[in-house]
Parts: sequence; C-alpha cells; structure tokens
Amino acid sequence: MRQTAFALRFTSLCLLTYLPLLASPAHAGAERQLVDAINDYRAHPQDCGRRPAQRLTPLTLKSNLALPVGYGGGLRDRLKASGYQAVTVRSIRVVGAQDAEEAFELLQDDHCTALLDNQYADIGVSRSRGEWQVVLARPVLDNQMGDPRSVSKALLAQVNAARAKPRMCGRQRFAAARPLAWNASLGAAAQGHSKAMAYGNYFAHRDPDGDTPADRARAAGYRGRQIGENIAAGQGSPNKAMAGWLASPGHCANLMNPMFTQVGAGYATEARSDEGVYWTMLFGAQ
Repeated sequence: MRQTAFALRFTSLCLLTYLPLLASPAHAGAERQLVDAINDYRAHPQDCGRRPAQRLTPLTLKSNLALPVGYGGGLRDRLKASGYQAVTVRSIRVVGAQDAEEAFELLQDDHCTALLDNQYADIGVSRSRGEWQVVLARPVLDNQMGDPRSVSKALLAQVNAARAKPRMCGRQRFAAARPLAWNASLGAAAQGHSKAMAYGNYFAHRDPDGDTPADRARAAGYRGRQIGENIAAGQGSPNKAMAGWLASPGHCANLMNPMFTQVGAGYATEARSDEGVYWTMLFGAQ
C-alpha cells in the first residue's frame, strides 16, 4: 500500500478476456447449497485441529470468483481480469463429490482451517460433474465501506479528530489545530484525481497531462492561496488510508498544518488497476 504527500509552500514530498462460467440451474442450485453449508459451519463451527472454534461472518457468493474447474493459472491476475481485486485468495479443488453434501464433507475433513479463516469475505463455487472448485477471497475494498458521501464524511471527521490533538509527525511537533471545513471544489478535484489514477493506472501528484494539485483545484473552481495534497493507494477503507497518512511524517504534516482551513477528499476503485483503490485528500487555505 502506498501513500504520498504534496504541499505547496510548506511541504513537498514525493514518496514518490474473461469468459463467464455458464452453469445449469441444477448445478447453480448445488453450488448455492454448498455455500449455505459452509456458512452454516462458520456460524456454528466445531473444533478444527488447534484452531479455536468461533462464530464467523458468512461468506458472500460472488459470480466473478467462480473459476473454471481445474483452473491452475495465476489466481490474482485472473480475478483482476474478471473485475475482482483480491487482498488474499485461495483456491481449493474437490474431486469425487456427487452433490453439495459430499463436497462439504470433503472440505470439512481436509480444509476446515480454510473454511474457518476469518480473513476471507467472499466465495466462488464452480462444478463439473464430480469436481468442484472453491475460491475464497477478500477484496481490496472493504465490503461495508459505504457510499462516497459517507466516506467523505468519515474522512472529514477523522482528519479533524487528528487535528484536535497535539502530535509528533516524525521529528516535528504540531500543536492541536482548528478543524477543517469541507470545500466542495476541493472535494471535486480530489475525487477527479482519484478517478484519474484508478482508471489510468498510475500513482502520482502530477497527472499525465502535467497538471499539479493546484492546477486541479483551480480547474474545479477553488480560489484559495495555498494547496496541499495527500494521496494513497491500496487501502481498503478510510480508516486505513488515514492511519497510513498519520504514520508518515510528510502526510502527517499536511494533516496537522495549521495554515490549512479547508479540505476535500475522494476515492475511486478499478479492479483492473495495480492497486485497486486510490485516495486523494486536498487541503486549502483562503
């Protein structure tokens, strides 16, 4: 996961063909039955070797995780091509099961630790006669992150919570700073840059046309006298993006800079890009 910060006048840092699986209705029903059995097992787990039994959240069935039975290529690249960017992924092949009940029994006997692993959030299942392919994965972007407006509110609340307390950014000490106000123009510029990075598959303050954070802010209608920018890539939630920025002296300095009075932020996702999700936070002062 990457972050980089940029501030004018104050800080200038540059840390610098998918084919869908077609299944018959009978097979589709059997695949759903297997997922239901796995989720019931996660909800009422039994001892699995040395693994303590604990209730786990159900896995979500995803069609783009249903790989062809016997597929043995690069999992991450195949899933990325199908529109799923995975943080972690595992594929399990079951042979000799004529129905979902038999498939589950074999999985429980041989792969109970994978079925009870809480790092996985999604599942894909495909079947060809007595062979089954089960893919367990967790996406880069947290499933419960919410819509862009709620994410923007979360980022604003988090940056102001950070500014409310004195802190060290590397070796530089910052006193508590006044809260930032949300600025729609900065928000539009931040969202636009996140989309450009996601869809253009690059990670930089200066875009391919040569525009800087200040250029993008002015183009969005912002007329403030100072601009700063933090960007990040690969973090699956606002909390993770903010934690990464606070842990980096340059990004932290932008967040705590008392001269900034306004902020806008946004994110964009593109599963086929290198990082999957891209974040931008723009700071300004009138």
